[in-house]
Amino acid sequence: MAEIQTLSIETQPVQRQPKDYKSDLEPIWCPGCGDYGVLNALFKAMSQLNLDPDKTVLVSGIGCSSRLPGFVVTYGFHGVHGRVLPVATGIKLARPDLTVIGVGGDGDGYSIGLGHFPHAARRNIDITYIVMNNQIYGLTKGQTSPTSSTGFQTKTTPFGNMDGSLNPLQLAIVSGATFVARGYSSMPNQLAKIIAEAIRHPGFALVDVFSPCVTFNKVQTYDYYKGKVYEIPDTHDPTDKFAALRLAEEDGVFPIGILYRVDRPTLDEQVAMVKQQAYTENPSVEQLFKKYQ
Repeated sequence: MAEIQTLSIETQPVQRQPKDYKSDLEPIWCPGCGDYGVLNALFKAMSQLNLDPDKTVLVSGIGCSSRLPGFVVTYGFHGVHGRVLPVATGIKLARPDLTVIGVGGDGDGYSIGLGHFPHAARRNIDITYIVMNNQIYGLTKGQTSPTSSTGFQTKTTPFGNMDGSLNPLQLAIVSGATFVARGYSSMPNQLAKIIAEAIRHPGFALVDVFSPCVTFNKVQTYDYYKGKVYEIPDTHDPTDKFAALRLAEEDGVFPIGILYRVDRPTLDEQVAMVKQQAYTENPSVEQLFKKYQ
């Protein structure tokens, strides 16, 4: 009898389009909200990377922008206020094979969640954190946030904000983040490239995005940013920490792009190495206990 030969057919991965990542749930943000631009940029970035929705997780906290995971066909976790980074860290450590993306607003990330921010940065956990920074609390209808400008008048500061404005880019850089960038929701194509680079980067990546709140913030509007945002020139060296800090501190103008990017071991890589070492040196629980008796 003649031997039957089987043919092996290599299947090529399907190239997903931005629309393939949209869920059936329609966004319910206010008309004109900058978060629409961020969502569209995220769809484009995911398409550029051809991310597998079954191997991607979006984590959010509380706020207008934190509704975002519901609009994307990936796994999603809508957590409690300010706890994006601890949840994202736990997911990445438990499943290092997954692409983990945190999303939220300036109130969620830089106010109640600020205690987690520098530690996620210094640990260099391999996650991407996209913060939609509208410099106001939008979900609770217009109160001062940590990134609101000095003198900013809201319901909580009727005589003007007396506090200085938090600079999340500088905070991320000095805390040890290995990728720090700024985007603008009205420049979705460039923002998509930034987000794609952030996801590709092995380590903690912050993408702070100017995302105007057209309903409650009547100061930092789309007209406000006209002529003030500019793309970071190619001559900038993103490995130069002090140059990045100077860019982040510019007053009256806002550089858009990658300010800082360096490579160092990630937390998930180091945890995997420790696990391997522990299993090699201690093949049994009894031997491990005996070592510390």
